[in-house]
Amino acid sequence: MKTTIEKARILMEALPYIRRFFGRTIVIKYGGHAMADENLKERFAQDVVLLKYIGINPVIVHGGGPQIGRMLKLLGKDTPFIQGIRVTDAETMDVVEMVLGGKLNKEIVANINRFGGRAIGFSGKDDHLIVGRKLELRVVNPETLAPEIIDAGLAGEVAEIHPEIVSLVSRENFIPVIAPIGCGLQGETYNINADLVAGEMAAALRAEKLILLTDVEGVKNSQGELISKLEASSIPKLVEEGAITGGMIPKLNCCLKALQGGVPKVHVIDGRMEHACLLEIFTDHGIGTEITMGKPHENVAGMD
Repeated sequence: MKTTIEKARILMEALPYIRRFFGRTIVIKYGGHAMADENLKERFAQDVVLLKYIGINPVIVHGGGPQIGRMLKLLGKDTPFIQGIRVTDAETMDVVEMVLGGKLNKEIVANINRFGGRAIGFSGKDDHLIVGRKLELRVVNPETLAPEIIDAGLAGEVAEIHPEIVSLVSRENFIPVIAPIGCGLQGETYNINADLVAGEMAAALRAEKLILLTDVEGVKNSQGELISKLEASSIPKLVEEGAITGGMIPKLNCCLKALQGGVPKVHVIDGRMEHACLLEIFTDHGIGTEITMGKPHENVAGMD
């Protein structure tokens, strides 16, 4: 009986959040270990289906870097990285599109449908959903100390988001699952970082939240302690202190883009935890790091 009552208490804890987010859109960037572990893949699909059935509109933007890397290795193709961006020639772009827009996107759709959802997969090419442009990477030449532009091929960035198709299918009770492939104005195909797409998508949809599933607990301070609540204005200082490095920098710039675009809250959470999305959305304490606009801020060092 105690166990049964505890279940009821958990449901009652969730009630205010169900009321608050009913009819609202939540964009979830899905990637990392949560996309690789079979058990976590099922738990994620269940979370998404539950959100939809209680009246919340989840929109999924997924990555797939490790899976792309494995396929390229099988094909005997080596692709270098510059500042964490994969240099993408035409052959690599074909593999990226095959893995992201084909295998992974349809696998996520199938998992959601298996647990009672109605998911539809998209890439940025569908209805001009993601208009991309060539990404310019700037580095400093160590000999001349002058800035140089590095050609990263078909690596791209978001120029525009046209979210009408996503809004339409959400209103019809479908769950959109989006591969971060952009289409240029001349028909070019661009490989775009999924974090950046998720941030821009959240802003375009006027989402209530953006949730980033990562392979870490959240953002930590210089002592290695988890920061549960963070204002955007504090991020540059954390970078200067060396608390934020590597792959967390582009993730936080994605968060800043979303906040600047009007998204009230962004959450960086540990996707290695079962039902991470539900724990963040429906519990009083949540998990990971909640980021809000707070005071006026600068972008993270090295990013526009």
